[in-house]
Amino acid sequence: MLRLLYRTLTDLSALPLAGWLRIRARRGKEIPERLAERRGVASVPRPTGRLVWIHAASMGESLSILPLVAELGRIGWRVLLTTGTVTSAALIAERFPPGVLHQFAPLDRMGWIRRFLDHWSPNLALRADSELWPNTLAEIGRRRIPLVQVNARISDRAFRGWQRWPSFARSVASPMTLVLAQSGEDRERFAALGAKDVRVTGNLKLAPDPLPVDSTAAAQLRQDTTDRPMWLAASIHPGEDAIAAAVHRGLKARFPDVLTLIVPRHADKGRAMAEAMTGLRWNLRSENKTIARDVEVYVADTMGELGLFYGLCDLVFMGKSLAVGGGQNPAEPALIGCALVLGPDMSNFRALTRDLVEAGAAVQVADAKGLQATLEGLLLDPKKRGAHVTAGRAYMARHADALKNTMDALSPYLAGGQIQ
Repeated sequence: MLRLLYRTLTDLSALPLAGWLRIRARRGKEIPERLAERRGVASVPRPTGRLVWIHAASMGESLSILPLVAELGRIGWRVLLTTGTVTSAALIAERFPPGVLHQFAPLDRMGWIRRFLDHWSPNLALRADSELWPNTLAEIGRRRIPLVQVNARISDRAFRGWQRWPSFARSVASPMTLVLAQSGEDRERFAALGAKDVRVTGNLKLAPDPLPVDSTAAAQLRQDTTDRPMWLAASIHPGEDAIAAAVHRGLKARFPDVLTLIVPRHADKGRAMAEAMTGLRWNLRSENKTIARDVEVYVADTMGELGLFYGLCDLVFMGKSLAVGGGQNPAEPALIGCALVLGPDMSNFRALTRDLVEAGAAVQVADAKGLQATLEGLLLDPKKRGAHVTAGRAYMARHADALKNTMDALSPYLAGGQIQ
């Protein structure tokens, strides 16, 4: 009944959804000339040959599957990649291999999904999206297109929601040919929802290529920051900027020359964050590519430079874990070589956070006071900071097989067979 109700409501939603898309376009959250893609209207022709459709909703999910996309292209598959955000589209144009086709994902309305699939007719569908869209999954299943959830995870909140409607959950999970889960906990959750074949292959976010770094920019920043104690607040969200400013003021008592580096999760929030830091001398990277000695807070309000700052600073606080919850992915700084400080709410990366803390690669703090105390201790003790760095690199090395495990699990279909 719930599935029928959902289908009916979405069938009747064409006009409201079209209006909502226009509002999003006015707010810069959609590209106006590509709105038709959200209704399943393709903007480019389908290429000939074997085509795999991969869906990754956001920028983070897109980055996690970059090595998988490259490997599929290497063995001869054409790749159609759909996403749901403007920032992810820009990232794909910049970072993904030539030949990868990008479209914005159609919204979960059956007519639009059918139009999309009629045009693209994929031979295989891979989804790295943590959200389960009933109409999309049902139509893929009806057409007998092998459907694999890759790098699969279910958040606490989503799992609790699906548990309230078990029959609906089973109907949504039933079209999944195969689920490749990040962890044992995720395997149990997908199985509980009704997925038939669930295997643990590891987290592709733990097997990333190092983030790109402009060597010229890196050399300039290293020269600018020589002999200065510093820490990086990475991928922070509104509210955490105020915490970073307060921590900076606290650290100045012990380290008068301390430098706080800030990379907002959304670059367009950088100026507002900086302007709120009253009494502190700040610069925006979009306006100043160098860091003067009198600058106290340097805000990197640019896209695609997070790797540059991870490489510059080996002491990192991961955002979205204090003022707002869920956390940002700590795997990339651990791979590059950073000692990690995490806030209390890393629920989006619970297993990874637990493992990093247990491995000695990260410290988890309860609040802003704990953040300041931990940063102070690690700035005073380079040997201890180095031990965290070493532990993080060792942990990442142990989890480097996620891509191989994923490709092995997909091999029966990729070689021309059928996944059973």
